[in-house]
Amino acid sequence: MSGSYWKQVVDHDFVVPQDRPLDDLTAELTRMLGSTDPAQRDDTAYTALGTWTERGVYDDLLAGLGDGMAAGLTVGLGEKGTDSVFRRSFSVLILAECLARDNVAALVPSAKVLEWGDRIATWYLRERDLRGHVPGKGWAHAVAHGADAIGELARSPHLATSELTVLLDVIGERLSLPVDELFSHGEPDRMALATMHILRRNAVPLSVLEPWVARLVSIATTKVRAGTDPFLLRGNAETYLRALYLQLALAPHPPGVRSDLLLCLVDALKRTNPHYLTARG
Repeated sequence: MSGSYWKQVVDHDFVVPQDRPLDDLTAELTRMLGSTDPAQRDDTAYTALGTWTERGVYDDLLAGLGDGMAAGLTVGLGEKGTDSVFRRSFSVLILAECLARDNVAALVPSAKVLEWGDRIATWYLRERDLRGHVPGKGWAHAVAHGADAIGELARSPHLATSELTVLLDVIGERLSLPVDELFSHGEPDRMALATMHILRRNAVPLSVLEPWVARLVSIATTKVRAGTDPFLLRGNAETYLRALYLQLALAPHPPGVRSDLLLCLVDALKRTNPHYLTARG
């Protein structure tokens, strides 16, 4: 459809048009999620699909919508620097909206939520296009968007201690992967926020969290070959530990383990930032 058609939808507060079947509208918006035009992708396709999901338009179709978005995670997976990243990255945002709607209205079975979780985790660890803001094309932001989806997964009543622990491991694994450029568009903060959603479930004990933090410390202190930039392996984990400490210390609705976990994180920060935190005479 022409841009003027969708502009009218935007201008009318995303009221669902009645002149076309919802399936057709959804298919077109799904294609637009992969657009390189941020106005078409962010302001129209993502906002329309997210708004309609939140308003319950897809309540009878939520499983199918989520499956379609999960399929979008495989489009061009493994590519770097190509436009296919937009379809994957914005598909996971809509999948997060599906999870959020289910968290409110309990519309899909547990097995489906867990299936979506598996597909999000698999994509998150295999995604190789880690660009944040792409000049002229807007946000790719796959790492941040994936963290948002993990955060919605963490809120799901279908996930218990074992599944929440897996989500922590997925975050840790993503931080352990070497990168060509450090995350510089707020990704560690979004990952820390997802972690806070996990922690607020008060289901993962300190006996699990302490070795998990220790693993992050080992990533952030990994020795590298001479002549190799150590920050490309260690820097994202370092930044994430700082972000997690900040949110755990200052964010509202703290988890029950906050006091003990803060002590653990203080020790982690001392070990990963010795040049800045060592007392000198």
